Amino acid sequence: MSDLLKKAISLGWGLTIVSKEKVEGIVDELVRRGELAPSESKQLVERLIDKGAEEQDRFKELINEQVRSVLQSMGLATVKEVEELKGRVAELENKLAENGQS
Repeated sequence: MSDLLKKAISLGWGLTIVSKEKVEGIVDELVRRGELAPSESKQLVERLIDKGAEEQDRFKELINEQVRSVLQSMGLATVKEVEELKGRVAELENKLAENGQS
């Protein structure tokens, strides 16, 4: 396997930010150099794109977990908690209005 391809693969989750055109360019370069058969190029591009998408999904989930953890440690309310509180406030406002108090 060529150094160019090894570098592309070793980027790991970095493939998530590489466009399909760049991947195709790298693979085309491998074909031009004779390091990859033209018949294998399309399959390699698809594998690299799929790998990039998988890594991107894993990276997004990792970031989401970290953000949730930080927000929780800060004691910030979740959207669900805020919505529940809004409902409770609205219910109390309705009860006050029914009793003639505002």
